[in-house]
Amino acid sequence: MTDQGAHGFDTGTTGITGSAGTAAGTERLTTRETAALLGVKPETVYAYVSRGQLSSVRAPGGRGSTFDADEVRVLARRTGRREPLPAGGADLVFRTGITLIDQDRYYYRGVDAGELALRHGYEEVAEWLWTGELRPGVRFSAPAQALVAARRAVEALPAHSGTTDRLRVAVIAAAAADPLRFDLSPASVLDAARGMIPTLVGALRPAAGAPDGPVTGSGAAPGDGPDGAGRAGTGPDPADPDPTDPGIAARLWPALTPRPADAASLAVLDTALALLIDHDLAASTLAVRVAASAHAHPYAVVSAGLGALEGPLHGAASGLAHRMLREVVERGGAAPVVADHLRAGRRVPGLGHRLYQGEDPRARVLFTLLEGVPEAASALAAAHDVVSTAARHVPLHANVDLALAVLSVSAGMPAEAGETVFAVARTAGWIAHALEEYAERPLRLRPRGQYTGPPPPQAMPAPATPPASGSGSTHAR
Repeated sequence: MTDQGAHGFDTGTTGITGSAGTAAGTERLTTRETAALLGVKPETVYAYVSRGQLSSVRAPGGRGSTFDADEVRVLARRTGRREPLPAGGADLVFRTGITLIDQDRYYYRGVDAGELALRHGYEEVAEWLWTGELRPGVRFSAPAQALVAARRAVEALPAHSGTTDRLRVAVIAAAAADPLRFDLSPASVLDAARGMIPTLVGALRPAAGAPDGPVTGSGAAPGDGPDGAGRAGTGPDPADPDPTDPGIAARLWPALTPRPADAASLAVLDTALALLIDHDLAASTLAVRVAASAHAHPYAVVSAGLGALEGPLHGAASGLAHRMLREVVERGGAAPVVADHLRAGRRVPGLGHRLYQGEDPRARVLFTLLEGVPEAASALAAAHDVVSTAARHVPLHANVDLALAVLSVSAGMPAEAGETVFAVARTAGWIAHALEEYAERPLRLRPRGQYTGPPPPQAMPAPATPPASGSGSTHAR
């Protein structure tokens, strides 16, 4: 497998300085030439693109990408005197070119994430974060073998299993079906990612009463059927979208609710997926970086993220907001519900975020879109009532969990729907962070523990005294 097919890099040795370079008026370099000038491997060039430190342009004819020689030389000078990371501090700082959170706004690769999500779908934003190239209409395809394995594994779970349980099992099954999972080259990782995300979505059971398939389109994307490729990257080129493919949001909708999706509601879901791709170093993303530092394959990296996401203080937060908002709708007002939370000493779900002084920008975008969904009117009014009622006691603003709750309550989704949306969306961000970490020094995330046990040397421990006969112990069974 070459670098060219999956992410557009051409590792050839011929510089693009002829007609294409002359026409543009600038000298263009191939990936290999760029790597040589920077003194790094070609894979690291991709990491610089992922961090936003280099820009790439697809070469004429679509064969690989080229880089501005002047920009490369500036980067070479800058990296030669890179400032060291802080040492001895309480926080471990990561260099990342994916997300910046600053002054109540957040940016993907320097671009306002809210505006980006409003203009481009989830797959487009994910592909751009991974490769630095925007590909309108891009669609991801599930490899047939991986999808079959994931569905079989999920079907074997108990009926009461939650969505996160199913996603965790599905990613393990997909990994087992991919013999190339240990190839950590950027091209192979991207191939895996483009197949993994639709596989996870395709493995989810439809909601009770929902049609078995995406809400629009043909019902199957390239690679989903029996003739699909064993790896997404060996199927259709993601830069050549299939107009019949409904996309991830449309495939996910039937797993969330039996209600049919109108265009406005589906747009909200697609935008939510794009908004939630990344949010700097959340707990699950940190787990991903640690796993990637040990060179775990991309499926294992995503599995690590899902494990951390399942904590009640992370992914489950949206479910609390859902239940609270549904109660507000049922009781006809936020005052008694907010009062119950305050009386019990509980925080009001869906309010406040440690990284924002004002309203969560993700919530602001989704609230605006939800105003165009008639079915969301009562839930949206309830959310605004919660914010205004709680503000009399605690000056907190709405966060994205409350906005997701408006969507889930108004569309008849279960309480765990927000966590499902979060997990699917964040998978793309986890892959972006894994790509960055693979380019770093392996096993660099190895902090030292501060020992607080008894000082050595201690006497050898004595064997425990066996329980008396008839004491009720089951040890001998």
